[in-house]
Amino acid sequence: MDINTVRSVVTLLAFCCFVGIVLWAWSGRHQSDFDEAAQLPFRQND
Repeated sequence: MDINTVRSVVTLLAFCCFVGIVLWAWSGRHQSDFDEAAQLPFRQND
């Protein structure tokens, strides 16, 4: 196994992780969590 094969495998794994994160972020299950987090800067501290 030469260095180019290792680089290819690492690149493929990084791409799979990236796709997984994108799918997680755009899934509908987390919409309410993200909406709540988006409103945090606008909340008043009482």
